[in-house]
Amino acid sequence: MISILFVCHGNICRSTMAQSVFAHMVAACHMEDNFVIDSAATSREEIGNPPHYGTVNKLRQAGIPVIPHRARQMTKQDYDAYDYLIGMDDANIRNMTRIAGGDPEHKIHKLLEYAGSGRAIADPWYTGDFDATYADVVEGCESLLQTIIQ
Repeated sequence: MISILFVCHGNICRSTMAQSVFAHMVAACHMEDNFVIDSAATSREEIGNPPHYGTVNKLRQAGIPVIPHRARQMTKQDYDAYDYLIGMDDANIRNMTRIAGGDPEHKIHKLLEYAGSGRAIADPWYTGDFDATYADVVEGCESLLQTIIQ
């Protein structure tokens, strides 16, 4: 079983989008029984809230089922529980590493690293551009899945 935790600041926009997109890709490959896929926040600001309406609308527009989710904060225990902890930007990576108490097993990575880029996933909370975020998330998730399959 391969376990993946997608993480962003509030766990309502980027990480929930990545969770739904990646789960959809895995299901399309008939590999859903091989994965545990979840998402979390580095902050406590949105705890308990559902995915942002912009994320929900973009996923529906793309024909991707929205995974029912309530925002939660990443914990130190998540570091041991997941094989991959995937952040969306440099601030997420710093906060994830702080929450985990370090990254001795090198499990914490930015999503677009898998696509050969150091770029951050565009944050629609600030840009309002869920299309750009979706494009970044798809690029990162496709590359992550290919990396895992290989």
